[in-house]
Amino acid sequence: MTIGQDAKSLTPYPKVRRMRFRFGQPEPMTHLFAEGDIPLTHLIAVLSAVFPPGEESFIRSVRKFSGEITDPVLKKRVAGFIGQEAVHGQQHRVLNEQLIRLGFPIVRVFTFDPGARRERALIAVENMVPRQVHLAVTALAEHYTATLAHRVLGTPEIQALPGDPEVLNLLNWHAFEELEHKSVAFDVYRATGGSEVLRIGLMAGSYALTIPVVGLGVFASILSDPRSWRPIKVARQTVKLVRGPIVKGLLLEMRPYMRPGFHPDDIDTGELLERWRAELFGVRGELVDRIG
Repeated sequence: MTIGQDAKSLTPYPKVRRMRFRFGQPEPMTHLFAEGDIPLTHLIAVLSAVFPPGEESFIRSVRKFSGEITDPVLKKRVAGFIGQEAVHGQQHRVLNEQLIRLGFPIVRVFTFDPGARRERALIAVENMVPRQVHLAVTALAEHYTATLAHRVLGTPEIQALPGDPEVLNLLNWHAFEELEHKSVAFDVYRATGGSEVLRIGLMAGSYALTIPVVGLGVFASILSDPRSWRPIKVARQTVKLVRGPIVKGLLLEMRPYMRPGFHPDDIDTGELLERWRAELFGVRGELVDRIG
């Protein structure tokens, strides 16, 4: 059996959907769009800010191996992965434009046009490391997003959190497609001779840095936004966020990646995907009218 056809690669071909979200319509987005929750609003803003350059980097990492992929099944899955990631970046850029207008300076830091100086600098850094390392970083990042996506779509408490409905639509669509292509970069890494030691070692380092890096990003975003300088409220809401359904236990769900022989499809998300495929893209799906 070839990679993409065996029992370790059970997810379907990723389907590219040309989405068109309508942020701020019919009602304009409020500054603290997560219903006044300051740290949650800034967490979403930080994640949205880094998605476009991150997605583009993931695409480049996989393309570096495109000439070495001989399995036609994996080739088709890679094409779907690249298409989905490109649309993710595009739609998060649309949201990021709204966030910049609403007063989130940190989003502007990560917003740059293709070919601009900062993108060229990022590409230069990527080219300084071995391409297998770049791909391994993509594979582990895809595990992060898939784990978070599984939690977002599989936790009713998260779906019930108040906030801007179109932002939630974007996050649900993004989460759904992250689960659709969760094993593609991993399978490219494995098919091209990626080392288990490198894969696990990079995740171990990333795992240790997750809370400090994300926490620093959210803290910096709050500090850069004078309207969010409410220390007592931020402290109280941060404790609630850390103890709530988005964050609590999330790192424990990341840990299986560090097990030798792990594969993303060891975590069964098939039933969740089928349910959300109907909810989002069925005949009466919530996002059918967003497909451009």
